[in-house]
Amino acid sequence: MEDTLDEALDVFESVRGRLFGIAYRMLGSASDAEDVVQDAWLRWQRTDRAVVDDPPAFLATTTTRLAINALQSARVRRETYIGPWLPEPVDTSDDPTLGAERTEALGFAVLVMLERLTPTERAAYVLREAFAYPYGQICEIVQVSEPAARQLVSRARKHLDGERRREVGRAEQQRMLTAFLAAAKSGDLDGLERMFAADVVSYSDGGGRVRASKFPVAGRERVARFVRAFHTHFWQGVDSVPAEVNGEPAFILAKDGATFAVLGIVVGTHGIEQLLWMMNPDKLGGVSARDAA
Repeated sequence: MEDTLDEALDVFESVRGRLFGIAYRMLGSASDAEDVVQDAWLRWQRTDRAVVDDPPAFLATTTTRLAINALQSARVRRETYIGPWLPEPVDTSDDPTLGAERTEALGFAVLVMLERLTPTERAAYVLREAFAYPYGQICEIVQVSEPAARQLVSRARKHLDGERRREVGRAEQQRMLTAFLAAAKSGDLDGLERMFAADVVSYSDGGGRVRASKFPVAGRERVARFVRAFHTHFWQGVDSVPAEVNGEPAFILAKDGATFAVLGIVVGTHGIEQLLWMMNPDKLGGVSARDAA
């Protein structure tokens, strides 16, 4: 039995990255995704593996269904979340696609938009767009007919396309992020206004655990004044370390070697459209303090 369990573990570990990638895109939470993956492992142990023809497909199906159930519970909790909810950041420097075929459904802005889909729509979209699963397999995983699976993905695409703006390339995003950090630290009001889109929004996710704005701040002038207002004390003694988080350029912010925030931005053709301050300490486990040492 020990050898059999070792073999089961080898199979599981060979697809663990993919399973985590599915669960994380479904939930927007690294800690919740880890719980789902662990649950999938426990179920894999209890399964009669001799009758499983395709273990990776079985594990992907199990993980996705567990994630759908977990997402339904998570949404109930998020209804009472204090302040804006942002995804839990994950370090993708070693795995830029987080176990997927493509980086789709990994960036902060898209993960926030995915919250507006039904759990089944989200699952179908993630499996198709990020992991390139064929529709025949998607329909089995989410337990609908193949035409219904195609409709789920099509509906999700249309919904996201209706909200998604045209973003710039990675190099420009990195340039704007670096420029924003310099202007924010110096309190350069004019410089901040010049790099913001007219309808820029700043989101601060403290989750009620740390001091952070409980409401989004919107508009070029208001956001610029907001950022300038705390520049004299917020940045004092802060190390700002460039990192790749969720497949995008970001800065890990730390004091005395301890990470206290992750700063990301969304850049469109008219400038910075979103500032994302991820400050809830419960969400920073996926970006370790050593990264900002």
